[in-house]
Amino acid sequence: MVARNSDKFIVSYNRIDQLMKDLLGTNEHMAFFRLIDFAKKKNAIIRRYEADLREFGDLRNAIIHHRTSLEYAIAEPHDDVVKKMEEIEGALAKPITVAQMFQTNVTIFQETDSLSYALKVIKDKKYNQFPVYKGNTFKGLITPVGITKWMASKVDSDSFSRKRTMLSEILAHESNRDNHRFIQSKASVFEAVDIFKSSVTRGRRLEALLITEDGKASNKLIGIITPMSLLKIE
Repeated sequence: MVARNSDKFIVSYNRIDQLMKDLLGTNEHMAFFRLIDFAKKKNAIIRRYEADLREFGDLRNAIIHHRTSLEYAIAEPHDDVVKKMEEIEGALAKPITVAQMFQTNVTIFQETDSLSYALKVIKDKKYNQFPVYKGNTFKGLITPVGITKWMASKVDSDSFSRKRTMLSEILAHESNRDNHRFIQSKASVFEAVDIFKSSVTRGRRLEALLITEDGKASNKLIGIITPMSLLKIE
C-alpha cells in the first residue's frame, strides 16, 4: 500500500515535534507553535524555517481535526509540501555543519611575512581575506580595506617597498579589528548565516568566520567562511 501524502506529512510533523522537544530538553506536552517560539531562540534551523513550520502547523491541524475516518483527510498535502517538511526534518536531525561545507587547508601568514609574499598568494589562490599569526597566536585578519588604507598612508612617501613591508604593519591599518569571529566546526551552516546577518544589523559587518574545532582562536584554523561563501547555501 502506497503511503498517502497526508500520512507522510504527519509522520514528518511528529518527528519535527520531537526534535524540537529534544532541543529544549523536555518531553512534556507542548503546542507545536509554542515549541517553535522556544526552539527558535536556540536553533538557527528553526529560525530559518519558522514561517514554513507555522504554515505546516496549520495544515496539520486541518488534517487531524477534520478527519472523519482513517481513509479520509480534508487536506491532502502537495508533493512539494511533503518534500519541504522532510527537508526540514532532515536539517534538524542531521544538520549540515560548517566543517562539512567549508573545511579546507587554510593558508595562514606570519606577521613577519612580507606584503609582497602575501599579495602573490592572494593572486594565486584568489584570497580576499587572510589570517595573520605570530607563531601559533592569532593576531588578526587582513582585508583589501587594510591594504588600501596602508597604501593611502604612504601616498606622500617618496618610495615604499612591498618586500620590506611586513604584514604586522598592514594589520595596524585594519580599522575594524573585530572584522572576524571564530566558530566551532560542528555549528550548522544556518548558524553561520545568522551570525553574518546579525553583524550587519549591528552595523559591524564581519568579513569572515574562522573555523576551529572548538571555536577558539588558540586551535588550528581549518576553514574560512566569507559572505560570498554563503552563496553555496540555498
